[in-house]
Amino acid sequence: MSAIHPLYPLHDPMPKAGADAPIGIFDSGIGGLSIAQEIARYLPKERIVYYADTAHVPYGPREDQNIRELTAHAIEWLYRQGCKIAVVACNTASAFSLDYLREHYGENFPIIGLVPALKPAVLQSKSKKVAVLATPATFRGQLIKDVMTRFAEPAQVEVLTITCLDLVPFVEAGAQMSEACLVTLKEVLQPAVDQNVDYLVLGCTHYPFLKDAIQHIFGQKMTLIDSGTAVARQTARILIKNELLFEHDGQPEHVRIECYVSGQNADHLKPILSHLIAPDLTWSIKNIGI
Repeated sequence: MSAIHPLYPLHDPMPKAGADAPIGIFDSGIGGLSIAQEIARYLPKERIVYYADTAHVPYGPREDQNIRELTAHAIEWLYRQGCKIAVVACNTASAFSLDYLREHYGENFPIIGLVPALKPAVLQSKSKKVAVLATPATFRGQLIKDVMTRFAEPAQVEVLTITCLDLVPFVEAGAQMSEACLVTLKEVLQPAVDQNVDYLVLGCTHYPFLKDAIQHIFGQKMTLIDSGTAVARQTARILIKNELLFEHDGQPEHVRIECYVSGQNADHLKPILSHLIAPDLTWSIKNIGI
C-alpha cells in the first residue's frame, strides 16, 4: 500500500452530508460492533454504515505507519459513501490516526476516535490499582499516555498494562467461550486479580464481547469498563454541534447497521454477527473490495 501524502485541499471533496446521511463506523474487524450497538441504542433514529477491515485484522501487531495507511483508506471509503461523520471504533487505529484524519477532512467531515476508558476507572478505583487490557500498538500511542499522565498519576493509581495478541481472533471467529479462549484469558488476567486490581479497562473494541467469558472465570472480582457509552454520547454531541442529528419523527424503517467487510466471506460471518448483534437491531452484511 502506498504511503499517505495527501495534497491539500482535499481532492474531489464530497458534498457536505445532511442530517439524513448515515453515521460511518470503522474497525479493523467486527469488534467495533460493540461501539456500533451503543450508538444505535443511544441514537435510535440514525442509520449506521459499518466497515470492518477483516482482510487485515488484527491491527495490533502491525507497524505504526501501516496502521495509519489502513485507517486512512477505510475512513476515505466511509467518506465516499456519503457518511456525515466517522467514528474510528478501534483503539489501535485511533492511537495513530486522529490528528492526520481531522486535518485532512476538516470541519465538513467530523472524526471521532477512541481512547481506553481509563479515566472513569481511575476515579472509581478503591484499591488504587487498575488494569488496561489492550494491544501493544495502543500502548505505543500518545492518547493512553496522556490519560495516564493527567489522571492516574495525580490520583496515585497504579496502572497495569496488559497486552495479548490472541484475543481478537477468538472474537472474530465467534469463539469467545471456547476452552482455548478461556485458558488464554485466565493466563493473561490472573496476575491482575492477584495484585488486587478492582477495575479492568477493556481497551479494544473487540473485548466487550469477552465480558461473559471474563466473568465466567473471575466472577465479580474486577469491574469491567469500556468506552462504548462515552463514545455514543460524544457522537451525539458532535452531531448536535454540527446540526447533523437526524430528528425525523417515527421509527426508522431502514436497516439500522449496514455491515461491509473487506476480507472473509460475508456469509461466513453471518452466524457470528447473529450472536454479537442484539436481536432488537436490524443489520445486513456484504463483501467489498477497497
